[in-house]
Amino acid sequence: MSIAAVVLAAGGSTRLGRPKQLIVFNGETLVERVIRIAAEAGLTPIIAVVVAYPELANRLQTDQKCTTIFCLRQPTEGISHSIKLGIVQARRYYAAGAILLTCDQVAVTPEHLQALCAEPDAPCGSAYAGRIGVPAYFPGSSFDALMVLDGDTGARELLRGARSVPNEALSLDIDTEEDFCKAQASFEG
Repeated sequence: MSIAAVVLAAGGSTRLGRPKQLIVFNGETLVERVIRIAAEAGLTPIIAVVVAYPELANRLQTDQKCTTIFCLRQPTEGISHSIKLGIVQARRYYAAGAILLTCDQVAVTPEHLQALCAEPDAPCGSAYAGRIGVPAYFPGSSFDALMVLDGDTGARELLRGARSVPNEALSLDIDTEEDFCKAQASFEG
């Protein structure tokens, strides 16, 4: 039974002011880092939904662990469009479920991803900062619901009442230069 990783990395990084997908953290871009962690967790296929930055495209095209989808969405479509692109691809690979994750949560670990899909028939999110969010696991039975999401709200509503795996460190995501400095101080080396 394969569990897909759907890396959602097609955002505009407006608060950061530069593409967070290209930030180098411990010698690898944030996208390459999360792909490596997903591979270490045993997730397959790994599907990266990314913005078509030439530098990122060149780096990911040589990554044999990953299928890359370039998101050419309209800004009004939001993250739901990226989720749909990833789930379509997961279905093509006959994945039994999928973990949705972003590239900017540097505290994510292979063990955390494995814990999310420990009960393969039920959705499971990550608990931090008083909420349940990504990374989040959705069984194949949730794929239809993911395909009708709309806008920039993501799949949070589908996680209401779901099991969760706590990890407060995931509350630090890289949205600003200050966040990046905090991440470097906390997690590098």
